Amino acid sequence: MSTILETSELPAVFDGVKLAAVAAVLYVIVRCLNLKSPTAPPELIYQDSALARFLLKSCPLLTKEYIPPLIWGKSGHIQTALYGKMGRVRSPHPYGLRKYLTMPDGATATFDLFEPRSEHCTGEDVTMVICPGIANHSEKQYIRTFVDYAQKNGYRCAVLNHLGALPNIELTSPRMFTYGCTWEFGAMVNYIKKTYPQTQLVVVGFSLGGNIVCKYLGESQANQERVLCCVSVCQGYSALRAQETFMQWDHCRRFYNFLMADNMKKIILSHR
Repeated sequence: MSTILETSELPAVFDGVKLAAVAAVLYVIVRCLNLKSPTAPPELIYQDSALARFLLKSCPLLTKEYIPPLIWGKSGHIQTALYGKMGRVRSPHPYGLRKYLTMPDGATATFDLFEPRSEHCTGEDVTMVICPGIANHSEKQYIRTFVDYAQKNGYRCAVLNHLGALPNIELTSPRMFTYGCTWEFGAMVNYIKKTYPQTQLVVVGFSLGGNIVCKYLGESQANQERVLCCVSVCQGYSALRAQETFMQWDHCRRFYNFLMADNMKKIILSHR
């Protein structure tokens, strides 16, 4: 009697599902990490002038091809999560003095002052007046890292703590920071000018802080006195157009909108 052997096709189907799953995971990884994105030098937009030529000559890094770290370096999402939230492996922790300024409406503005740890290369007294990003303050990882590097290169640093952002500082007036208010930043700059009459200023703003410092310098020509330069990092140029962008799902933009809104809600509720 002949024996009929029946072979099941189920293992082959399983192998096909596994292969498809692996391919899908690899596609998501390549897409999310932007691994196919080509490297290139930064695009520079500037007016041809003696100052621009001097900066390009002094900073050759501006014209070199940017080669990010392997695997995760091309993904803005991972860079934001790793550096913005976790910081470095050994993130520096500079120590400064917290200053309190009473505003005309009764609000209490605060900023942290960090003295230089070496002499400036020019031998002059230079102070960086720094405005952090939205809902940020001097205790954030990226600010600490920036201040530590600036101190080592001979800069004094004054970092504004956005009104209401510090959890241990209570509001003393019925308002917190906004996109357009330059009062606290101006009070900090005036304090530095009065306390250090010989110092020159480098104005630095990150994200929302970039909007504030540019607005501050444009409000009055007197605000530009003793200012060597202004550096705006990752500044948003149009809140209305940005609002439309943050409502899109492409590149997880709507997820970031949710995170920022949730953070603002927590700050407001902490002062209720």
